Amino acid sequence: MGLSLSALAIVMVFVIPLAALLGSFLIQALKVLKGDPSRRSKNEVAEETRMIQAIYHQLAKMEDRIEALETLLLDRERKEGTE
Repeated sequence: MGLSLSALAIVMVFVIPLAALLGSFLIQALKVLKGDPSRRSKNEVAEETRMIQAIYHQLAKMEDRIEALETLLLDRERKEGTE
């Protein structure tokens, strides 16, 4: 047999945590090189928030206009149906 039980235990105790540590280091290095999106500036976040709020308000206005148009069409249909 290649490895004894004690050698296997040493490998498990030292090599596995070392591999996990190196892996996490590699992931952190890639985040730094790529640019971590969680580290966006406050201005970018504020601008994105303003854009989302503007879109929401425009959609609310559009919904109101659609409801007004539906009301006009239904009133027209009722008038045409009664005549």
